[in-house]
Amino acid sequence: MDLHDQLKKLFPDHKFEENVPEPAKNVLFIQDDPIVCKYEKKGRNGKPVTLLENYHGSDEDLKKLAKELKTVLGVGGSTKDGTIVIQGKFRDKIMELLKNKGFAVKRAGG
Repeated sequence: MDLHDQLKKLFPDHKFEENVPEPAKNVLFIQDDPIVCKYEKKGRNGKPVTLLENYHGSDEDLKKLAKELKTVLGVGGSTKDGTIVIQGKFRDKIMELLKNKGFAVKRAGG
């Protein structure tokens, strides 16, 4: 006896909907062009930052990606004009995280 049958026994008057699709969870636009990941030693106000450029998805997807990276790394950052700015030197970790999500990543700079 599966869950559906058990629910029918508990709620015999209820009409169950069949084949209700579940909404997609946390699906981001994966592009063909690589995301450029670079590190600036004297970035914003003299503090080191990691920049992610060349993302072609929507602004919502860009913000979701930035939030996920900031949460995983435990750092601050922002998004502006299609660029994600992560505070600190995290280029290698970010590149690994993006590759695991299916993104093509290109390292820029030294």
